[in-house]
Amino acid sequence: MHRSNSKPWQAILTPHRSLSRQGFLAVMAVIVAVNLAVGALFMSIGAWPVAGFAGLDVLLIWWAFRANFADARRMERISITDHELVFDRMRGDDPPEQQRFVRRWVKVELEEDIERELIGRLSLVSGQVRLTVGDFLAPDERKTLAAALRSALAIPRI
Repeated sequence: MHRSNSKPWQAILTPHRSLSRQGFLAVMAVIVAVNLAVGALFMSIGAWPVAGFAGLDVLLIWWAFRANFADARRMERISITDHELVFDRMRGDDPPEQQRFVRRWVKVELEEDIERELIGRLSLVSGQVRLTVGDFLAPDERKTLAAALRSALAIPRI
């Protein structure tokens, strides 16, 4: 009789963002206040076009933060069961992507330059398919994830 645990090994990866929504509002409030003060100062001395550029600064900074928050909605999930590895990638409003691999054929590759202490791309490789994982993670996090994936794949039954 084949017994297996119904609960797979799983890792959920998300990008780290240190600025909360409240922090964003506080930063934007400071930027708006500074730009209003600068714009008012230049308008009072007759250099009114500078006020428009100060407003453009606020708009560009808001757009950059908006792109940053959209990127923060990314998520990758790796599930390893007795027979397969399932990789799910979610990017904001895009439809989710899913890749399935036969577990015994999956190899974990981490690009590493030991002499220069550099850690590169982490990939799952199965046959001709190479899938980059956790490109938003810090190098040490990719190294830790690679070790955890290798360990999970080495366990005969999850």
